[in-house]
Amino acid sequence: MAAHKISQSEKAKKLYELHHSDKLLILPNIWDVVGAKLLEDIGYTAIATASASVAYSNGYNDGENISFTEVLHILKRIANSVNVPVTADIESGYAINETELQKNIHQLIETGIVGINIEDTDKQTQTLLSIEVQCKKIELIKKVSLETNVPLFINARTDTFIHEKTFASSQQQLEETIQRGKAYKAAGAGCFYPILVHDQQQIQTIVEAVSMPVNILMMQGIPELNVLQQIGVARVSLGPGFLKYAVKAMKDLAIKLHQHQGIEEISGNDITSDYLKHLVLN
Repeated sequence: MAAHKISQSEKAKKLYELHHSDKLLILPNIWDVVGAKLLEDIGYTAIATASASVAYSNGYNDGENISFTEVLHILKRIANSVNVPVTADIESGYAINETELQKNIHQLIETGIVGINIEDTDKQTQTLLSIEVQCKKIELIKKVSLETNVPLFINARTDTFIHEKTFASSQQQLEETIQRGKAYKAAGAGCFYPILVHDQQQIQTIVEAVSMPVNILMMQGIPELNVLQQIGVARVSLGPGFLKYAVKAMKDLAIKLHQHQGIEEISGNDITSDYLKHLVLN
């Protein structure tokens, strides 16, 4: 019997609930339909894309170099392929003004996604946007989504740890991060994403200070997942990490085959054509 298809608004509500449960939400960010179907088949309750993975896998550098039209096409195929919430990394929104952003959010909602990542780096200057400017963007996104009856779950990313040279000290950097988290929450964000923070004490300080779900990037130096859950982190994502892992497996095997080795790895692979058909046909 086919699974009950839930509506887009129901998916949005589910994504919100997943960020407010006692269970750490793990999101191995994907870039295509097969990846989305694989995670759903395993039992993941939500799917996230990574802008870098979508860009690299289609031959572009990250940083809004792939066209927005192409991104929309990819997101629509992914969102329509699964029956769980899909949240998309849209970088800075592919917009240079509020009119463009409003139009883009409408188009994103039409793909079927129910969540977004929006970051606070200005793509033109590669500097941090002011808190006021970023809050206006978040407020606009919230307004548009509520008007469409699909309350997008906004994961507000701050790049304060990317632009560390902007700050005179790590304490100033941490204070700015917390200030942005509180402001983004007030503007309508549902989750705060201080990308690249990895120190346990800093993570715990941010979680306690912003009083909202916090997303941590899985990277070298972060605490173990059970520790992250204990200190109150709501969500862990991989960014392009999942793509890197997949490409490493392909590269390692390709090197062996180039050296006339590796047949046993091909013949012993339990990912069969039947399994792939099972993923895409269900």
